[in-house]
Amino acid sequence: MHTRTAGELRAENIGEEVTLTGWVWRRRDHGGLIFCDLRDRTGMTQCTFDPEHAQGSAFHTAETMRPEWPILVHGTVIARDAETVNPKLPTGEIEVLVDHIEVLGRSKTPPFQIEDGIETAEDTRLRYRYLDLRRPEMAEKLKLRSDFTFAIRSALHNRAFTEVETPALFKSTPEGARDFIVPSRLQPGSFYALPQSPQLLKQLLMVGGVERYYQVAKCFRDEDLRADRQPEFTQVDIEMSFVDQDDVMGALEDVLADAFAQVGVEMPTPLRRINYWDAMDTYGSDKPDTRFGMHLVDLTDVFKGSKFKVFSGAANTEGHVVKAINAKGAGTWPRAQIDKLAKVAESFGAKGLAWIAFREDGSMNSPIVKFFSDEEMAELKSRCDVEPGDLVMFAAGPRLASDEILGGMRSHMADALGIEREGHDFLWVVDFPLFHWDDDAKRYEAEHQPFTLPHVDQLDLLETNPLAMGSCTYDFVMDGFEAGGGGMRIHDAELQLKMLEFMGFTEERAKEQFGFLMEALTFGAPPMGGFALGLDRVCMLLAGSDSIRDVMAFPKTSSGSDLMSGAPSAVSLGQLKEVSLRLM
Repeated sequence: MHTRTAGELRAENIGEEVTLTGWVWRRRDHGGLIFCDLRDRTGMTQCTFDPEHAQGSAFHTAETMRPEWPILVHGTVIARDAETVNPKLPTGEIEVLVDHIEVLGRSKTPPFQIEDGIETAEDTRLRYRYLDLRRPEMAEKLKLRSDFTFAIRSALHNRAFTEVETPALFKSTPEGARDFIVPSRLQPGSFYALPQSPQLLKQLLMVGGVERYYQVAKCFRDEDLRADRQPEFTQVDIEMSFVDQDDVMGALEDVLADAFAQVGVEMPTPLRRINYWDAMDTYGSDKPDTRFGMHLVDLTDVFKGSKFKVFSGAANTEGHVVKAINAKGAGTWPRAQIDKLAKVAESFGAKGLAWIAFREDGSMNSPIVKFFSDEEMAELKSRCDVEPGDLVMFAAGPRLASDEILGGMRSHMADALGIEREGHDFLWVVDFPLFHWDDDAKRYEAEHQPFTLPHVDQLDLLETNPLAMGSCTYDFVMDGFEAGGGGMRIHDAELQLKMLEFMGFTEERAKEQFGFLMEALTFGAPPMGGFALGLDRVCMLLAGSDSIRDVMAFPKTSSGSDLMSGAPSAVSLGQLKEVSLRLM
């Protein structure tokens, strides 16, 4: 219908006859002239209606049109008067003198302005998502997502990866409570599961000789939601065979650097690699943002003889630590504001928060400072680089728990103090523990997944110290978020069964759940490893957004609801009967 788009016209198009289509953004009636800003997916052009130039009823139509009406206009590109040039608009040097208009549709008054920077509640925007998507900033984010997806597809295709689609209806996993299950009509009482990941299928593709696989895969997980999680999400799923860990990581760096470059972001390679425990001990996170300091400082040896029993007790207990962070500038906060940090620390697992505020006048404000000796205080100040105006916060207890508490406080304080994080931050966190202890289930569980290859030189620790076992794993961290993760896979059926049994599976249950995989591993399975990139999360970070909902066309709310369509919703009794179900 159109010959040009509303965002492409420039001074060099002056004199050209054009046909444009789009939505009326704003209409301004200046008496003898009517001006209309016409908006489409590419931008905006000012259209001018002059009763002496417009044909037939065109001027009268312009008088009646309203915001968000879709229209077609035909006219001539002319130069704007010098005093009306808009330097903020790419098309600001020109306008279209309209001689013909067609109204293609009409619109009710929208519930919010179709423009950037609106302060409309998110629930309202999601209720009318199709209108929200018309706003330029939302259109730009979807375009960015499209460009990055195309770029990573191209990068993989150009490196001999084969795109393979795997089923959306598959077998439920052992963690079935997090699966979305789908009843089978043809096999009453049996269920499919929507995949949380194509993990098992891509391992079977490696057994099948595909060697280099990828898929832009839709995945589903029925779990509590956060700003960076949704019940359905998209990951770029990758697997390679006849490789070791360095082969996989090197190939991934090559692909990612290429894809990021296509959207104007430089990712220097090779990426830094940080061991899991080094990341935890330094940043308090296995997905650290290294664009700012506030590192965790180990003070365990300083407080072994302390009169403060909380610290000395931890310092003299094996596996426990005393650590601190220094939030520079927060020592000037009022006492009431500092006291509120205890609630923040509790959200990260702390029972309270010990702290010392070093005031600018040289005094110290703290309920615990009276317990410290001069030597302990001097060492604390030296190791934490304390200056007037600083706030030092402590954690004492098990190593991992203390790291996580201070890691959470580190991020919170960086936000509270407005610490700048410039550019993008890329790195690998590698060699995660193979297992963690689940205190509720009273058993060992896989830190990543049950199919992860352990460090083969540590297999003897399975019987003596399983929590000390490392794994061939690597998480891709971007700007303090886990943007992707992967690992090498177990490709030996006996070792796979041994690992499942250690995690509490009987041989019968292991074969019931994973018999098809373990049988496949007996037919010459090659060494294999893979990776999954969180496409939604990466696009969120590229767009500078705080929520993945901003880069998804039709996201759910934090309760898993679609406010636009009303999903999830009830189904009829007839539908339930067809799949042999009834509601309790």
